[in-house]
Amino acid sequence: MRFANASGWRIPRGMRQFASTQDTIAAIATPLGRGGVGIVRVSGPACRDIATRLFESAREAFAGCKPYRLHHGWVRDSEGQRLDEVLIALMPGPGSYTGEDVLELNCHGGPAVLRAVLGAVLDAGVRPAEPGEFTYRAFMNGRLDLTQAEAVAEMIAAPTRAALTLAQAKLAGGLRESVATLRVRLEELRMKLCVAVDFPDDEVECLSPQEFQDAVSGVAEEIRTLVRNFDRGRMWRDGALCVLAGRVNAGKSSLMNALLGRERAIVTDIPGTTRDWIEEALDLDGLPVRLVDTAGLRETGDAVERVGLERGREITERADVVLLVVDRTQPLAPEDVALAQDLGPERAVAVFNKSDLAGAGGAANAVELCETMGETGRWFAGAGFTIVEISARTGAGLDALCAEVRARAVGAEAEPDAGQLVPNLRQARGLAAAQLELDALSGDIESGLPYDVLGVRLEMACTHLSEITGDIAPDDVLKSVFGSFCIGK
Repeated sequence: MRFANASGWRIPRGMRQFASTQDTIAAIATPLGRGGVGIVRVSGPACRDIATRLFESAREAFAGCKPYRLHHGWVRDSEGQRLDEVLIALMPGPGSYTGEDVLELNCHGGPAVLRAVLGAVLDAGVRPAEPGEFTYRAFMNGRLDLTQAEAVAEMIAAPTRAALTLAQAKLAGGLRESVATLRVRLEELRMKLCVAVDFPDDEVECLSPQEFQDAVSGVAEEIRTLVRNFDRGRMWRDGALCVLAGRVNAGKSSLMNALLGRERAIVTDIPGTTRDWIEEALDLDGLPVRLVDTAGLRETGDAVERVGLERGREITERADVVLLVVDRTQPLAPEDVALAQDLGPERAVAVFNKSDLAGAGGAANAVELCETMGETGRWFAGAGFTIVEISARTGAGLDALCAEVRARAVGAEAEPDAGQLVPNLRQARGLAAAQLELDALSGDIESGLPYDVLGVRLEMACTHLSEITGDIAPDDVLKSVFGSFCIGK
């Protein structure tokens, strides 16, 4: 047996702990820690009763909570003791985030205050919310489809304005409407196929093979565009993985600190100071970048350092851009050559560090660098590497290096426009699966297969599109989507 939500979406057995809307749930909706304001959110049929029992208004003429208004007063515990001075708001369903009655208590933002207020709410018979349960209820009550629910999490996690723009487009329902429209077009084709199968000898107007082929190809091309958007927009949403690699004491940690503008990595003259990889986030003119400093390459008998080197190699393999840091003051070493050959000029940028110590003349291109840097410059230029000369100590050349990283990650592509639809990985996989079915269907049409056989692939394509929006939602999909949310959202 499967339950169904307000829009007819089916609830998997694995999510039944969220299926009942008869109970009332509560959680702290703001991050734990000290802040000016903290919010305790309550959702469910007991919200009005909770407000009546726990809230003491500052107004003598208070006659109960009016919807969508802030009321000033105090929250009391079960013994009538005041816990905090608050502003509360009651939002009756369906005009609330979850689609059911919601009560929000705006408290002072200290951890002890929030825990005390939440404790009073729970003592009144409310149960703690599970991770993502508020958004799950919004999904169940038809307030959001699955793409919008995922967009909520993407907005919370957005590292830059560009990523926020992409999430906003989906939260507004853009992807849902696009996928639903494509599915409707395929469902119309299915109906016409049914007519052709059920009345093969009657003179009933149905789809000709060519018209059928054109319609299928049109939908497949629109799906293909959305899949391409995933590839183009991935960097803006998830960020580019940029790894600093190279020999010990080449200046990787100094470069990381210079790019971050603060002392994040330990810098010493002792080889092997960095023994594991360090990751930090960097906003590169709107592009989110995951900047990773790895252990310097060298032969070592230290077991811990060897593990760090192996981890560095693993993350370097996954990098979108590798900055191969070379000590400008040292001769070309076999380790530099071996790593450069392994990475290749397509993935790596040769970063010649310590230009201030070498007395570099600010060469602007690889040819000029070859003239001033001898064997090292000639080898890297000859191997096809882009060379950027910098000084991590003085900051010289960092702007050029940042521009090169950005160009490697997104090319000349501008930031995404408002309304641009970029699916996430789960959605892109569903779209790609639907596209494969339609591409195979086009081949089956050309082969002249009967309509009843063609309908199978058409049905599978519709199923994949339905899973994207949540009209059909496997257990593991919903667990993955809502289980990744924080408690309180």
